[in-house]
Amino acid sequence: MEKYLNEINYDRLVENALKHVVIDALKIVEKQGLPGDHHFYIAFRTDYPGVQMDELIRSQYPKEMTIVLQNQFSDLKVGAAGFSVTLKFSRIPYVLEIPFAAVTYFGDPSVRFGISFGSELDSNTPEAEATPARKNADVVSIDAFRKNGNA
Repeated sequence: MEKYLNEINYDRLVENALKHVVIDALKIVEKQGLPGDHHFYIAFRTDYPGVQMDELIRSQYPKEMTIVLQNQFSDLKVGAAGFSVTLKFSRIPYVLEIPFAAVTYFGDPSVRFGISFGSELDSNTPEAEATPARKNADVVSIDAFRKNGNA
């Protein structure tokens, strides 16, 4: 039997709803490709359990990295708990497997849309990698929905 809680955790409910925006957008691209000028910036924690990537790439981004799904990606597969995609680094294809729980930012600069999942960018992430999406998108942070003192 499930344990009853003393209060509703709206932070978690909002974050789960916003994660479904990411999931649904990726499912559209999985089925039909990127429509029009749409392209995605996705930041994720490389140290999150379940993230699968080549150790050479992980050594360059030990905490967080941002990937761009635009022209040079293939084999996008969206599952219940995460997604996988093949990207080229120095012209060599690598498969990345990323749980949705590891995603910290999702943006589509073509329509000035972005969602931040409350995790600050780590100082190990190169500024050039994360800045373009954040400058070109209106970021919706779940922090805006949190009560003072609970952030």
